Amino acid sequence: MASESSPLLAYRLLGEEGAAFPPNGAGGSGVASARKLSTFLGVVVPTVLSMFSIVVFLRIGFVVGHAGLLQAMAMLLVAYIILALTVLSVCAIATNGAVRGGGAYFMISRTLGPEVGGSIGLMFYLANVCGCAVSLLGLVESVLDVFGADVTGSSGIRVLPQGYGWNLLYGSLLLGLVGGVCTLGAGLYARASFLTFLLVSGSLASVLISFVAVGPRDIQLAPRPGTNGSSVPPRYGHFTGFNGSTLKDNLGAGYAEDYTTGAMMTFASVFAVLFNGCTGIMAGANMSGELKDPSRAIPLGTIIAVAYTFFIYILLFFLSSFTCDRTLLQEDYGFFRGISLWSPLVLIGIYATALSASMSSLIGASRILHALAQDDLFGVILAPAKVVSGGGNPWGAVLYSWGLVQLVLLAGKLNTLAAVVTVFYLVAYAAVDLSCLSLEWASAPNFRPTFSLFSWHTCLLGVASCLLMMFLISPGAAGGSLLLMGLLSALLTARGGPSSWGYVSQALLFHQVRKYLLRLDVRKEHVKFWRPQLLLLVGNPRGALPLLRLANQLKKGGLYVLGHVTLGDLDSLPSDPVQPQYGAWLSLVDRAQVKAFVDLTLSPSVRQGAQHLLRISGLGGMKPNTLVLGFYDDAPPQDHFLTDPAFSEPAEGAREGGSPALSTLFPPPRAPGSPRALSPQDYVATVADALKMNKNVVLARACGALPPERLSRGSGSSAQLHHVDVWPLNLLRPRGGPGYVDVCGLFLLQMATILSMVPAWHSARLRIFLCLGPREAPGAAEGRLRALLSQLRIRAEVQEVVWGEGAETGEPEEEEGDFVNGGRGDEEAEALACSANGLVRAQQGRGTGGGPGGPEGRDGAEGPTTALTFLYLPRPPADPARYPRYLALLEILSRDLGPTLLVHGVTPVTCTDL
Repeated sequence: MASESSPLLAYRLLGEEGAAFPPNGAGGSGVASARKLSTFLGVVVPTVLSMFSIVVFLRIGFVVGHAGLLQAMAMLLVAYIILALTVLSVCAIATNGAVRGGGAYFMISRTLGPEVGGSIGLMFYLANVCGCAVSLLGLVESVLDVFGADVTGSSGIRVLPQGYGWNLLYGSLLLGLVGGVCTLGAGLYARASFLTFLLVSGSLASVLISFVAVGPRDIQLAPRPGTNGSSVPPRYGHFTGFNGSTLKDNLGAGYAEDYTTGAMMTFASVFAVLFNGCTGIMAGANMSGELKDPSRAIPLGTIIAVAYTFFIYILLFFLSSFTCDRTLLQEDYGFFRGISLWSPLVLIGIYATALSASMSSLIGASRILHALAQDDLFGVILAPAKVVSGGGNPWGAVLYSWGLVQLVLLAGKLNTLAAVVTVFYLVAYAAVDLSCLSLEWASAPNFRPTFSLFSWHTCLLGVASCLLMMFLISPGAAGGSLLLMGLLSALLTARGGPSSWGYVSQALLFHQVRKYLLRLDVRKEHVKFWRPQLLLLVGNPRGALPLLRLANQLKKGGLYVLGHVTLGDLDSLPSDPVQPQYGAWLSLVDRAQVKAFVDLTLSPSVRQGAQHLLRISGLGGMKPNTLVLGFYDDAPPQDHFLTDPAFSEPAEGAREGGSPALSTLFPPPRAPGSPRALSPQDYVATVADALKMNKNVVLARACGALPPERLSRGSGSSAQLHHVDVWPLNLLRPRGGPGYVDVCGLFLLQMATILSMVPAWHSARLRIFLCLGPREAPGAAEGRLRALLSQLRIRAEVQEVVWGEGAETGEPEEEEGDFVNGGRGDEEAEALACSANGLVRAQQGRGTGGGPGGPEGRDGAEGPTTALTFLYLPRPPADPARYPRYLALLEILSRDLGPTLLVHGVTPVTCTDL
């Protein structure tokens, strides 16, 4: 027979299950008419046939003969425990809701997402294609070993010519028969499977009866491959009938060379053959699209099939050990024919199981392919697989799969692919266990399966056992399959997939984030680990893209929230206008490539809306501590959507599902001279509100003039050298003394240092300007500042400038920010602001190589320019009536300075301790 002259791997997958998917994986019109199969025909029959496979006829003697009864029973128990763990996961997922077409692929993809589900689905498809070809080639060899013209031995019937071409012809004819059955639909396949089930059951019944009814006999053994049968004396194995001595001799292991391959058998190699033959546990689950009630049929039918096959395997192991000596078991894997009352019935069982395996694999492959095509994960290449008949049968996918099987048949022997195919199935089983484990760990309220005989322990053990079996069967194939899955997942991730499936990853993230947010105790915060957590208020993102990216660089791994206030009163509106806006803002975050959250609110005024956002944005220990605003001036707003490469053309994600481009979701920038939603009074009041709420404030001006490379995510080392200037003193209230050491000045230093850590700003040099009083000796304050910078680990250049010459040293200390009074009128304050502006502008063009007054840098080259200036932002005056004057002085102070950040910090942010 073929089994006696072929390598073991040729039959490892003859019984692998196919994944029969529904005619319409998306739940289309053909689904209702396609759901006709009962639990018995749709689940029990295909699962039993797949778990029996050809192993039940040709490898019982192999397992018992080498491993002995005790180890064989242990192997079977371990194998079924591994399979049962996956069965529990399948039953749990199948009873957690309506199971649509797709079987294992549907379960995995709708839980773990299209990236993992699509990659495993394609691997599952290839496994079924190759499994179908292996089954057909094994069937051809089995037939030719009895009816082939070149068969050796006395029992052959030499009628069929042999050779590569003839073998390919026989395989193609059998494939045509199998393909014809599958093309006509799942109903005909179920009836054919039922007929096969009857044949296999009858054959097994005859074998079981033969163990009891047949008396002791000697069975001549076929000569080993490669020997001259005529010159070797005949050898015999012995069927002793029920004999205690025979059972005693067969209890222990007796590993020897396999007579078909000459390889020395071990526990692992024998276990791999046994395990490969009984892994068809998902044949019924994969028929989900054709079942009347899949949520009931899958768990019930699968458990019945597993229990039935387990009982039959145990019975055959015991009867073989009790009646056959070890020589017969090890030297004749097809000894069932020799002891059978009617040997042709055993041949019928062998051929029926091989034919059933090929049909199951082909119809499973077609359903997988159809489901993949319906989900459109691989584009137009799978478009033909979407075609279905009027009854819902995906005949396009069947023909597609039939062609691929025919190509694989051209390769002839598939022994080297057998282990790979098995590993692919195990990857799918592990993924099902992982899906159930993820759902259980996520603790989602909607995960409440009616099947409750599982836990996260069984799921985790199932994942581990499947991975262990993969590497036990073939380490190379296991590593290659995981690598292929990674590459396919990366491809699908890059291509993008549907976002409406409900990924368990989001539920797991929610579960973990909630847990760790509860552990992020605000009472345990320490200044050593302070980081900026920004709330950027944006009116129209068209004019705020540079600031939006600059704030993303300033956050230093902290919280970053984009806030927007929609004006209105919910009492006078039919529905909330804010909720529909979230999609556009989230798309904005994606296109701008910033790591930010979005928080929108509805309020009668921008000021009140800003208060809402400052109070309620964030959660627990992750709440904004710094408010960022664009500067309030008369500069005409620019439309950066027109010039930014990320917004100039529609992105791939924007075209999906026909969603409109971002340019249509946000209104055009405000025209010059048109009314604003925020008055100057409310703007300054918003700053004052933030400071009252103990929030730091950053006002950003002219950020649109920043060099593009400074806002990119890459390194700016190749860009032109620039400076970042820091003025840690209130220039609108000059006085002598070390004013740079206050909280606000240190906050400026910290923010500038954070920016210098960003790759795009690595090449920018940090300069700190030290303002001396009129009577302060040069050098003393600089030494103190350098010592402080050394303690704070800040690398910067320090430059002294004289400022505040007109200040009176004996002037009484005033409330911070009350710079308009104190003996100065509006004209004097305006002159002071103009003077400070001139001082800053004068220092911006100075290089560092020539020292103060040296307009040239090193080597006589033109000195670098200032890319960004950090200025001390005074507190707003206590009197709201002076808010407009305060804003006017800020405008004068920062006029024509280029990109500028006016910063006021109210919280300690630096620490010199370890």
